[in-house]
Amino acid sequence: MTQVWDENNNIVPVTVVKVTPCRVVQVKSPDTDGYSAIQVTIGHKEAKKLSSPEAGHFAKAGVEPGTELVELRLEDVSEYPVGHEFGADTFEAGETVDAIGISKGKGFAGVMKRHNFSGQRATHGAHLVHRMPGSIGQCATPARVFKGTKMAGRMGSDRVTTQSLKIVQTDPEKNVVLVKGSVPGPKGGTVIIRDAIKRSTGKVSGS
Repeated sequence: MTQVWDENNNIVPVTVVKVTPCRVVQVKSPDTDGYSAIQVTIGHKEAKKLSSPEAGHFAKAGVEPGTELVELRLEDVSEYPVGHEFGADTFEAGETVDAIGISKGKGFAGVMKRHNFSGQRATHGAHLVHRMPGSIGQCATPARVFKGTKMAGRMGSDRVTTQSLKIVQTDPEKNVVLVKGSVPGPKGGTVIIRDAIKRSTGKVSGS
């Protein structure tokens, strides 16, 4: 993240997102697949390092293999034939978008960090239970712990969507997009940017 100044000399916190050019590998239509979408790949990877099904998939499309495949839902796929490449020029400053990514993994975490529990009292009678959750169930009835009970466990590494972010600037020459605010995931992680579902601009785009 960094910051830029707007026309009123106000500081705007932004995330610099590098838009790696996306190559269309497969086009899905309602007639053949039941919905409209395009499958794109980013980066470059040697074919010998792919599994046989993956290598065959890229060879059938005649597209250079990439590091990963991402599917983007679109209403109109006629503008993106197989082999088409698009990048940061897909976006425009002022658009409202959603950013989707895999959040940072935090490892095993207790209930206070994971679920914002307040913890137990730190006064008389509390012995080594200050950060514990307390009772998690009943006695004879129902004699079990309900599924979904908030407890300690693995935290992070979830698919997270940050909604209604504004694109502040775009630089097609450097393939960079400046998004106001933060986006989920670590540095170097893959982020999917789509039109905001709550503030749609009428244009569907993805990277």
